[in-house]
Amino acid sequence: MSGTQGNAIVPTLPPSVPKMPRSAFAQWLARTLMRVGGWRMVGEFPDLPKAVLIAAPHSSNWDGLWGITAKVALGIRLSVLGKHSLFKIPLLAQLLRWQGVIPVDRRAPFGVIEQAVAAMRGQASIWYAVAPEGTRRKVTAWKTGFWKIAHGAGVPVVPAYFDYPSRTIGIGSPIALTDDMDADIARIQRWYAPYKGRNHDVRQPED
Repeated sequence: MSGTQGNAIVPTLPPSVPKMPRSAFAQWLARTLMRVGGWRMVGEFPDLPKAVLIAAPHSSNWDGLWGITAKVALGIRLSVLGKHSLFKIPLLAQLLRWQGVIPVDRRAPFGVIEQAVAAMRGQASIWYAVAPEGTRRKVTAWKTGFWKIAHGAGVPVVPAYFDYPSRTIGIGSPIALTDDMDADIARIQRWYAPYKGRNHDVRQPED
Protein backbone atom coordinates (compact mmCIF):
# COMPACT_ATOMS: atom_id res chain seq x y z
CA MET A 1 0.00 0.00 0.00
CA SER A 2 0.97 3.60 -0.51
CA GLY A 3 0.01 6.36 1.90
CA THR A 4 0.36 10.04 2.51
CA GLN A 5 3.99 11.08 2.70
CA GLY A 6 5.03 13.93 4.99
CA ASN A 7 3.14 17.09 4.08
CA ALA A 8 1.72 15.66 0.85
CA ILE A 9 -1.77 16.90 -0.03
CA VAL A 10 -2.79 13.53 -1.47
CA PRO A 11 -1.41 10.00 -1.02
CA THR A 12 0.43 8.04 -3.69
CA LEU A 13 -1.67 5.52 -5.58
CA PRO A 14 -0.48 1.90 -5.47
CA PRO A 15 0.15 0.02 -8.74
CA SER A 16 -3.16 -1.83 -9.12
CA VAL A 17 -5.49 1.15 -8.70
CA PRO A 18 -6.76 2.37 -12.12
CA LYS A 19 -5.24 5.69 -13.14
CA MET A 20 -5.92 8.41 -15.67
CA PRO A 21 -3.22 9.32 -18.21
CA ARG A 22 -0.76 11.48 -16.31
CA SER A 23 -1.17 15.24 -16.61
CA ALA A 24 1.45 16.99 -14.51
CA PHE A 25 -0.18 20.41 -14.90
CA ALA A 26 -3.70 19.23 -14.00
CA GLN A 27 -2.41 17.41 -10.94
CA TRP A 28 -0.32 20.40 -9.86
CA LEU A 29 -3.30 22.74 -10.26
CA ALA A 30 -5.66 20.44 -8.32
CA ARG A 31 -3.15 19.99 -5.51
CA THR A 32 -2.62 23.74 -5.36
CA LEU A 33 -6.38 24.32 -5.09
CA MET A 34 -6.58 21.82 -2.25
CA ARG A 35 -3.66 23.44 -0.47
CA VAL A 36 -5.14 26.94 -0.85
CA GLY A 37 -8.51 25.66 0.35
CA GLY A 38 -6.90 24.04 3.37
CA TRP A 39 -7.88 20.50 2.32
CA ARG A 40 -5.79 17.34 2.31
CA MET A 41 -6.27 13.61 1.96
CA VAL A 42 -5.31 11.05 4.58
CA GLY A 43 -5.22 7.27 4.65
CA GLU A 44 -3.94 4.62 2.27
CA PHE A 45 -5.44 3.36 -0.94
CA PRO A 46 -5.57 -0.44 -1.00
CA ASP A 47 -3.63 -2.05 -3.83
CA LEU A 48 -6.74 -3.42 -5.56
CA PRO A 49 -7.63 -3.46 -9.26
CA LYS A 50 -11.37 -3.53 -8.53
CA ALA A 51 -13.47 -1.95 -5.80
CA VAL A 52 -16.61 0.06 -5.10
CA LEU A 53 -15.63 3.41 -3.57
CA ILE A 54 -18.33 5.11 -1.51
CA ALA A 55 -18.21 8.71 -0.28
CA ALA A 56 -20.14 10.18 2.67
CA PRO A 57 -21.45 12.29 4.28
CA HIS A 58 -22.81 13.98 1.14
CA SER A 59 -24.44 17.15 2.39
CA SER A 60 -23.34 19.96 0.06
CA ASN A 61 -22.52 20.79 -3.54
CA TRP A 62 -19.03 21.57 -2.24
CA ASP A 63 -18.52 17.82 -1.80
CA GLY A 64 -18.55 17.41 -5.56
CA LEU A 65 -16.12 20.27 -6.09
CA TRP A 66 -13.58 19.00 -3.56
CA GLY A 67 -14.16 15.40 -4.60
CA ILE A 68 -13.37 16.15 -8.25
CA THR A 69 -10.38 18.25 -7.22
CA ALA A 70 -9.03 15.37 -5.12
CA LYS A 71 -9.67 12.93 -7.99
CA VAL A 72 -7.62 15.05 -10.40
CA ALA A 73 -4.91 15.62 -7.80
CA LEU A 74 -4.61 11.87 -7.29
CA GLY A 75 -4.82 10.97 -10.97
CA ILE A 76 -7.23 8.15 -10.13
CA ARG A 77 -9.73 6.80 -12.66
CA LEU A 78 -13.15 6.43 -11.04
CA SER A 79 -16.13 5.03 -12.91
CA VAL A 80 -19.74 6.18 -12.62
CA LEU A 81 -22.96 5.19 -14.37
CA GLY A 82 -24.22 7.17 -17.38
CA LYS A 83 -27.21 7.02 -19.73
CA HIS A 84 -26.48 4.79 -22.72
CA SER A 85 -28.02 7.41 -25.04
CA LEU A 86 -25.07 9.71 -24.38
CA PHE A 87 -22.81 7.15 -26.02
CA LYS A 88 -24.54 7.48 -29.40
CA ILE A 89 -22.37 10.51 -30.19
CA PRO A 90 -18.95 9.05 -31.13
CA LEU A 91 -16.72 11.84 -29.79
CA LEU A 92 -18.73 12.15 -26.58
CA ALA A 93 -18.74 8.39 -26.17
CA GLN A 94 -14.96 8.31 -26.49
CA LEU A 95 -14.60 11.05 -23.87
CA LEU A 96 -17.03 9.37 -21.47
CA ARG A 97 -15.33 5.99 -21.73
CA TRP A 98 -11.94 7.65 -21.23
CA GLN A 99 -13.31 9.19 -18.03
CA GLY A 100 -14.58 5.78 -16.88
CA VAL A 101 -18.32 6.32 -17.38
CA ILE A 102 -20.25 3.03 -17.60
CA PRO A 103 -23.19 3.11 -20.09
CA VAL A 104 -26.44 1.67 -18.73
CA ASP A 105 -29.83 1.28 -20.40
CA ARG A 106 -32.69 1.59 -17.91
CA ARG A 107 -35.08 -0.01 -20.43
CA ALA A 108 -32.97 -3.14 -20.89
CA PRO A 109 -34.30 -6.53 -19.69
CA PHE A 110 -31.41 -6.63 -17.23
CA GLY A 111 -31.56 -3.85 -14.64
CA VAL A 112 -29.03 -1.14 -13.91
CA ILE A 113 -27.44 -3.12 -11.09
CA GLU A 114 -26.95 -6.16 -13.31
CA GLN A 115 -25.41 -4.03 -16.06
CA ALA A 116 -23.02 -2.39 -13.61
CA VAL A 117 -22.03 -5.79 -12.20
CA ALA A 118 -21.40 -7.11 -15.71
CA ALA A 119 -19.26 -4.05 -16.52
CA MET A 120 -17.15 -4.58 -13.40
CA ARG A 121 -16.73 -8.28 -14.11
CA GLY A 122 -15.77 -7.56 -17.71
CA GLN A 123 -12.85 -5.26 -16.91
CA ALA A 124 -9.49 -6.13 -15.46
CA SER A 125 -9.26 -2.86 -13.53
CA ILE A 126 -12.16 -0.67 -12.42
CA TRP A 127 -13.16 1.36 -9.36
CA TYR A 128 -16.83 2.32 -9.29
CA ALA A 129 -17.66 5.43 -7.23
CA VAL A 130 -21.00 6.36 -5.65
CA ALA A 131 -22.51 8.46 -2.86
CA PRO A 132 -24.70 5.91 -1.03
CA GLU A 133 -26.95 8.54 0.55
CA GLY A 134 -28.18 9.43 -2.95
CA THR A 135 -28.98 13.02 -1.96
CA ARG A 136 -27.50 16.00 -0.11
CA ARG A 137 -30.30 15.83 2.46
CA LYS A 138 -29.90 13.82 5.65
CA VAL A 139 -31.56 10.46 5.07
CA THR A 140 -32.76 7.67 7.32
CA ALA A 141 -31.54 4.92 4.99
CA TRP A 142 -28.88 4.61 2.33
CA LYS A 143 -29.62 3.44 -1.19
CA THR A 144 -28.52 -0.18 -1.56
CA GLY A 145 -27.15 -0.08 -5.10
CA PHE A 146 -23.52 0.20 -4.05
CA TRP A 147 -23.81 -2.94 -1.90
CA LYS A 148 -25.57 -4.92 -4.64
CA ILE A 149 -22.95 -3.96 -7.21
CA ALA A 150 -20.00 -4.77 -4.94
CA HIS A 151 -21.57 -8.02 -3.74
CA GLY A 152 -22.56 -9.08 -7.25
CA ALA A 153 -19.11 -8.32 -8.65
CA GLY A 154 -17.35 -9.94 -5.68
CA VAL A 155 -15.33 -6.83 -4.83
CA PRO A 156 -14.81 -4.98 -1.52
CA VAL A 157 -16.19 -1.59 -0.56
CA VAL A 158 -13.64 1.16 0.07
CA PRO A 159 -15.06 3.95 2.27
CA ALA A 160 -14.09 7.57 1.75
CA TYR A 161 -15.26 10.45 3.92
CA PHE A 162 -15.56 14.23 3.91
CA ASP A 163 -14.79 15.73 7.32
CA TYR A 164 -15.39 19.46 7.13
CA PRO A 165 -14.19 20.45 10.64
CA SER A 166 -10.70 19.13 9.82
CA ARG A 167 -10.99 19.81 6.05
CA THR A 168 -9.98 16.23 5.41
CA ILE A 169 -10.91 13.70 2.75
CA GLY A 170 -10.05 10.29 4.14
CA ILE A 171 -9.72 6.78 2.77
CA GLY A 172 -10.51 3.77 4.94
CA SER A 173 -9.51 0.12 4.72
CA PRO A 174 -11.46 -2.08 2.28
CA ILE A 175 -14.56 -3.70 3.74
CA ALA A 176 -15.37 -7.27 2.74
CA LEU A 177 -19.11 -7.87 2.40
CA THR A 178 -21.14 -10.74 3.78
CA ASP A 179 -24.47 -12.04 2.49
CA ASP A 180 -26.34 -9.85 5.01
CA MET A 181 -26.92 -6.55 3.24
CA ASP A 182 -28.65 -4.76 6.12
CA ALA A 183 -25.94 -5.73 8.63
CA ASP A 184 -23.16 -4.72 6.23
CA ILE A 185 -24.66 -1.30 5.54
CA ALA A 186 -25.30 -0.67 9.24
CA ARG A 187 -21.70 -1.62 9.99
CA ILE A 188 -20.41 0.77 7.31
CA GLN A 189 -22.64 3.60 8.54
CA ARG A 190 -21.26 3.19 12.05
CA TRP A 191 -17.74 3.48 10.61
CA TYR A 192 -18.67 7.00 9.45
CA ALA A 193 -19.76 8.16 12.91
CA PRO A 194 -16.68 10.37 13.65
CA TYR A 195 -16.90 12.36 10.42
CA LYS A 196 -18.95 15.50 9.87
CA GLY A 197 -20.18 16.83 6.55
CA ARG A 198 -20.68 20.50 5.74
CA ASN A 199 -24.36 20.39 6.71
CA HIS A 200 -24.81 17.06 8.51
CA ASP A 201 -23.15 13.79 9.42
CA VAL A 202 -24.15 10.23 8.49
CA ARG A 203 -27.29 9.21 10.32
CA GLN A 204 -26.52 6.21 12.46
CA PRO A 205 -28.66 3.05 12.32
CA GLU A 206 -30.85 2.34 15.32
CA ASP A 207 -29.87 -0.57 17.55
